[in-house]
Amino acid sequence: MSASGIIFDLRKYCIHDGPGIRTTVFFKGCPLDCWWCHNPESRHSLPEAMPVGSQASNRASDQDRRAATIGCVVSVEHVMAQIVQDEIFYDQSGGGVTFSGGEPMMQIDFLMALLAACRNCGLRTAIDTCGYALEEDFDRVYNLVDLFLFDLKIMDPALHLEFTGVTNELIHSNLAMLASRGGNVTVRVPMIPDITDTRENLEAICSFLEPLANVRRVGLLPYNKLGEDKSLRYQLPRRGRRWETQSPEEISWRKGLFESHGFSVTVGG
Repeated sequence: MSASGIIFDLRKYCIHDGPGIRTTVFFKGCPLDCWWCHNPESRHSLPEAMPVGSQASNRASDQDRRAATIGCVVSVEHVMAQIVQDEIFYDQSGGGVTFSGGEPMMQIDFLMALLAACRNCGLRTAIDTCGYALEEDFDRVYNLVDLFLFDLKIMDPALHLEFTGVTNELIHSNLAMLASRGGNVTVRVPMIPDITDTRENLEAICSFLEPLANVRRVGLLPYNKLGEDKSLRYQLPRRGRRWETQSPEEISWRKGLFESHGFSVTVGG
């Protein structure tokens, strides 16, 4: 029987989820519950009906009564049929396929089947991960992945638990394991104002990464209001305040901080 899984989106011509032109497959379900989640509709693992319309509406309009089904069960064959349509663009740009979410490692068998299918087609692969997964699952996918896009958010354990719902020890140990094996890893830091983008937190990230000899690329992701917009659209609860995106000057000194520690830094995807 063909492997199947649950995704909530598949986007083509992506340029911020790894090198080149890519197709990004978004898996439903995430073990974290970040206050600033970029894709809050991905939090729960199963397909679900969500009302569409602003929470600020004063009356039940036709739009408010509509519901959108977020997530669908798909087969490996169905996903691969979409992916291979753009193989020429991957070849020309050095791109490939990125598995994101949510958290793709939560559906490890489905992910493994897709990675193997991509490998059989000669397609480059990347996993965008929060890092909160079993070490043995990272071991299973390791030889099928060309690039790990690995999120580091908050170094302080208590603050990490408060703002993401989980502790960070497993995340840190998985990143250290990938680095020790020489895995191709880019660490990405979502820049949440006054939470992840503080000098104290960024210095702590630099200190953690410096001994990891095979991790020298860092991506800084300026705050994006898309998660706020989606929370309103799907009438989802949101604990975070409405943060402002950092100015170029604010991003510049943070970029310089990582560069002063010897890291190659990109801003954006």
